[in-house]
Amino acid sequence: MKGAESRTLPVFLWGVVPLAIILIQIFIEMLTPPAYIAPMHTEGGPHEALQFIIISLCVPLAAYMACKVEGLYLKLWLGACALGCFYIAGEEVSWGQHIFGWVTPEFWSAVNDQNETNLHNTSSWLDQKPRLLLFLGCVVGGIVIPALRRWKPESLPAKFVALYPSDLLLPAALGVLLPYTVQEIAEHFYNGGVFHRVSEVQELYIYYFIFLYLIDFKSRILSRESYEKQQLQH
Repeated sequence: MKGAESRTLPVFLWGVVPLAIILIQIFIEMLTPPAYIAPMHTEGGPHEALQFIIISLCVPLAAYMACKVEGLYLKLWLGACALGCFYIAGEEVSWGQHIFGWVTPEFWSAVNDQNETNLHNTSSWLDQKPRLLLFLGCVVGGIVIPALRRWKPESLPAKFVALYPSDLLLPAALGVLLPYTVQEIAEHFYNGGVFHRVSEVQELYIYYFIFLYLIDFKSRILSRESYEKQQLQH
């Protein structure tokens, strides 16, 4: 990894936390009685709460940078990130239903397969398709791009260099990919999965990847622009 990249994120965020997430999850799966592990993955469980907190933090962070960064395409990119994270955060708590506990109107229950006041349970285009895009984004951004940057840098268009994630996001990207892969293998060969709900583990890593990406972006781009302005003033 390049020296400039090694300073954008502390090792606790990019290394310790992704490792801790999977280790804690493994201990939960191994030690928690079946009667208690299912409620932990419900809408009011700790996984959903952590997902909501992490993705909610991304909204003001992306919005702040969209206002501060220079360049129209960067502003549009960060603005889209802010709106996307806002949508995800709202959907995670069914726009407040999981917090305040209101009853879903009958007309909405008819089109929502989970009887909730959200959009992602009404169509795969609002649930599975966006989820697939986020999954691919994490894998490409956190694994493929770092590999190309190391072994075939000429294949990465220079005009998008500001958007490329740091190599430091690799552990979080592996957290998105590996639990799902292990689960699929276990279900296929051993007729039983390793994780009770691997989708919740994967979502947690996806949102954490987005959070790290935005912090890394702030460190790389805004710090560089601030430095360049100071140099121009002198």
